[in-house]
Amino acid sequence: MEVDLNKYYRCKVDKEVLKGLSKKSDLKGFIHIVIFFSLLIITGYLSFYNWGTWWGIFWILIYGNIYCFSNPIWHETGHKTAFKSKLLNEIFYYISCYMSCFEPIRWRYSHFIHHGNTYSTENPYDHEIEYGNDLKNTITRLIKEIIPFGNLVFIKNDITFEIIKHSLGINTKVMNDCIPEQAKSKSILISRIYVFIWLSVILFSIYINSWLPALFLVLPHFYGKTLHKLIAFTQHAGLARDVKDLRLSARDMYLNPILSFLYWKMEYHCVHHMYPTIPSYNLDKLYEHIKDQLPKTKNGIIDAYKDIIPTLLKQKKDPSYHLPVSLPDNQNI
Repeated sequence: MEVDLNKYYRCKVDKEVLKGLSKKSDLKGFIHIVIFFSLLIITGYLSFYNWGTWWGIFWILIYGNIYCFSNPIWHETGHKTAFKSKLLNEIFYYISCYMSCFEPIRWRYSHFIHHGNTYSTENPYDHEIEYGNDLKNTITRLIKEIIPFGNLVFIKNDITFEIIKHSLGINTKVMNDCIPEQAKSKSILISRIYVFIWLSVILFSIYINSWLPALFLVLPHFYGKTLHKLIAFTQHAGLARDVKDLRLSARDMYLNPILSFLYWKMEYHCVHHMYPTIPSYNLDKLYEHIKDQLPKTKNGIIDAYKDIIPTLLKQKKDPSYHLPVSLPDNQNI
């Protein structure tokens, strides 16, 4: 499934450069996956070894925050750019979708709409922008998600509640808007499999009188989202909706090498939206070729939130407001 970006503004880049940067690599994808899961195994072992002490709590939080960076794996494999092999992309797409609490059929179709109609408030509606169009309550919901177990307390606002509804055969708005009729039954089936796994792990934890299995396999989504959510929220927060210039609706920023690795270089998010078939490990290289055509890049998370927080406070009173962006030709929009 290809996304038609011809209707969007795209920065100019030499075709040969683009062709070279479009090449995918099984080796690079495999190295990334091995390092990621090795970090999970190490921090998981340290959590288990120190369980019952304060160090156990420390390590389980580290484990959970690394675990939730499975989200970029879902994203990269969903674009089929993590590996050259279609099979490897598909295998790790399904694994990382489970880890992210994303039902894979729903997100395959909704992500296609997200790229073809970024931050659209009309039909087709972009269901993937953080918290949709509920701009008056954005700050409140963000705080609930970055506090460990905050989104479990307010489960009705969490993505897992959508999976539960789909498992019961309830047609949600996102299902009706995004998922073709012939794919709905598969979405429902996988949602039921997810719920079955969740319940099985929780019951097993109760049976052995230890919450560690649930903390390792079910609950990271509820206690480990802090770091990933704070980074991922910067992608579009406060920016313009219903526009065809991605420089106005997606944000680039710099991250340190460790966070950039965990995030699969999605900090170059405007670049990714313009050229979604470029593997993540080449996004920084592509950025260097087009950065003079982009707005000023934010220097890290704090710099990004210096724009985002004041904008969200204004949107709480006036949802039509969005952050003005200065383009390279000095045209403020």
